[in-house]
Amino acid sequence: MKKTKKIIALGLMSGTSADGVSISAVNICFKDKFIEVLKYKTYSYNLKLRKKILSAPQMNAFELSELNFELGLIWAKAVVKFCKDANLKYKDIAVIGSHGQTVCHNPLANIPNTFQIGEASFIAKETGRPVVCDFRPMDMALGGQGAPLIPFLDEFMFGDSKSKLLLNIGGIANFSMVGKGVKTFACDTGPGNCLMDSLIEHITKGKARFDKNGTLAKKGNIDYKKIDKMLKESFFNMKPPKSADRREFSLKFIKKYFRNINAKTLPDIMATLNYLTAKSIETAIKKYVRLIPSEMIVSGGGVFNLELMKNLRDLLKPVKISTIADYSMHPLSKEPACFALLAWQALNGKTNHPSSATGAKTKKILGKVIR
Repeated sequence: MKKTKKIIALGLMSGTSADGVSISAVNICFKDKFIEVLKYKTYSYNLKLRKKILSAPQMNAFELSELNFELGLIWAKAVVKFCKDANLKYKDIAVIGSHGQTVCHNPLANIPNTFQIGEASFIAKETGRPVVCDFRPMDMALGGQGAPLIPFLDEFMFGDSKSKLLLNIGGIANFSMVGKGVKTFACDTGPGNCLMDSLIEHITKGKARFDKNGTLAKKGNIDYKKIDKMLKESFFNMKPPKSADRREFSLKFIKKYFRNINAKTLPDIMATLNYLTAKSIETAIKKYVRLIPSEMIVSGGGVFNLELMKNLRDLLKPVKISTIADYSMHPLSKEPACFALLAWQALNGKTNHPSSATGAKTKKILGKVIR
């Protein structure tokens, strides 16, 4: 029997939380429509770099250009270390996909635009392998939102199976509806971890980056009246396709609804923001999905927030809520795995986005290839 050759690709993702770059080495199994994650690792940013990344929208052109190259160098070093630790030879890597670091995402501007930095040329230089980057602009040129792009992986893996909901909770949360006979549908639902992370960083002055296991939220009391007020924000009432940016759900958003923000009020505010995240997800799903399937598969950092997962289970009963780990994929490896797949498609001249998810008028090839 002829052995099927592995198609090994690398994917890099630095999300809106800006807490590190995640790398996945995957085997793309086209026959079985499956992505096998061979190795995954997140390389955390130090506090100084993270603050710099989060301040990028306020930088001048010279500072932004420098950060673009700085991130490119850091990611190239991370790829070198990753390959060494994984005992992976560069010659065995077909392609590397890098999402980049989003500085701004403005799909509703007079001239819709998006901007990701992290010069991918350094990765190509270090490895000698083709690198695909800058995926979102072509989608926007085609009239799309430029996001979300993860539904392409969801469709690839689950498009031929019984209909499923796929929820990713990163800084921003988004869901996909895919399955046999289903026209792929997806949209951002609003805040994922970003509001909770911003709050705890503000209170601890950066010493803590997130509410581990949702412990603080579990101790607090939810302000349901504030939840109702926050859900009246314009983003929650926009019709899909729609995509959000961390800028819309930042510390400024929290201060708009909570006057006394301190260590004493932290548990109650955290509990309220945690519930807001879950409620906004539930609201979007029930508003836009006609027939909700029996299972929802969750990925992203939100998987590890036990209180958030409890809130989701309570709100979406009787839907079975599992995680992508139940499908042999680390919850944080899915996004970089997706960009590995998108890169392989682009390198081989194949379309790599579900236009029905982003609102693009047609399907084309997303990404720029660096050789």
